Amino acid sequence: MARKSKKIAFCFGEKHKAYIRRCAENTFNFAEGAVRAGKTVDNVFAFAHELKTTPDKIHLATGSTMANAKLNIGDANGFGLEYIFRGQCHWGKYKDNEALFIKGPSTSQQLRIVLFSGGAKADSYKKIRGNSYGMWIATEINLHHPDTICEAFNRQLAAQRRKVFWDLNPDNPNAPIYTEYIDRYRQRAEIGELLGGCNYEHFTIDDNVTISDQRKAEIKSQYDPQSIWYMRDILGRRMVAEGLIYRQFAESCERKDGFFFTQDKPKDIMEINVGVDFGGGGSAHAFVATAITRGYQKAVVLSSQRIDCKNRDIDPDQLGKLFIDFCLAIINQFGYITNVYCDNAEQTLIAGLRTSARKSGLSWLRITDALKTTINDRINLTTRLMAMGRLQLMEGYCDTLAGAFRSAVWNPKNLTENERLDDGTSDIDSLDAFEYTVERSISRFIRYE
Repeated sequence: MARKSKKIAFCFGEKHKAYIRRCAENTFNFAEGAVRAGKTVDNVFAFAHELKTTPDKIHLATGSTMANAKLNIGDANGFGLEYIFRGQCHWGKYKDNEALFIKGPSTSQQLRIVLFSGGAKADSYKKIRGNSYGMWIATEINLHHPDTICEAFNRQLAAQRRKVFWDLNPDNPNAPIYTEYIDRYRQRAEIGELLGGCNYEHFTIDDNVTISDQRKAEIKSQYDPQSIWYMRDILGRRMVAEGLIYRQFAESCERKDGFFFTQDKPKDIMEINVGVDFGGGGSAHAFVATAITRGYQKAVVLSSQRIDCKNRDIDPDQLGKLFIDFCLAIINQFGYITNVYCDNAEQTLIAGLRTSARKSGLSWLRITDALKTTINDRINLTTRLMAMGRLQLMEGYCDTLAGAFRSAVWNPKNLTENERLDDGTSDIDSLDAFEYTVERSISRFIRYE
């Protein structure tokens, strides 16, 4: 075991120091970003600092596997818990779990036990049952099974000083770790609803002052600067890297070159269609307005809106009001709407939209069923329009659709044919709504080629 007298060469940049300081004030601490950004070391350092004074005896450290947790949190290339508490700790077993036992001057001779466990498997939660934990530190939290996350939170309910430290590399923008936890907690903290506070920081490789500029340049030179891999691994942005349907859009939209329309109004508009996809049952309602220019040269998306139904129920009257507000915004700016195409599986809701339009003085709106041609035909049209520079989005008005394009992926389990993945990680609702606005003109768009 290393001697206590040996010092650890910690070297933190100002951004890392600020994050670590905030850890003392917040219950939830999330470090996200690029590879080699120093995220895990920050959390280990902050976690170790709290271990010195926490009144709780038992704490939890998890990774995708137990070996991963011990390597990244216990060892951490010489910056882990066993080095921070060198001469005051030893590895052992606690109720059949791998554990680091800490007791010495740093903890005022009080025993602290950190249990290490894997969290990726469906039954991983069983290993952490039976104990109450004070603090929880997790590395690669996005690779943990949802049941593990839920169980770990439940095990902290009796903690005297409850704290959570997570780190992760960027994942799918719509991954549950964001929608159910990180982004949701950040939003609730901003409006004062999350007790204990939320400390979030995003890091890139440039924030790591322990890596020389020459070494950073070497690492960056291994990537295509315009590729998704560069954006995810170097810039630390949330991107989908596997099985992307609209890869060209995903790689380009970060640079905003070609797909975003910045003028006030497209020229030569021939028709403006609104697509409506109905949600419910954990899905979402989506509205998209698309202008088709003369001769079917271009499709310009004017606006998109998505109304999440996961945590709230939208009754038909509310939906009608939201729909009318969306249509009025388009009419006020562009003068008219040619057609409204709706998901034909919801005839009752379509009737409700017609009623709302009539009551609002928009009885002239032509609200009808979407054609709903095959999904792959719709995808094929979209990719062709993108490839030829004939699909554009009004900058600042189409964020939900842009996000849907960036995250749409093929189903990896279907090896016989291309099938768009629809498991909640992608915004299929906005994609459907957009496709309803152009699908009736597939042959006309292709004829223009």
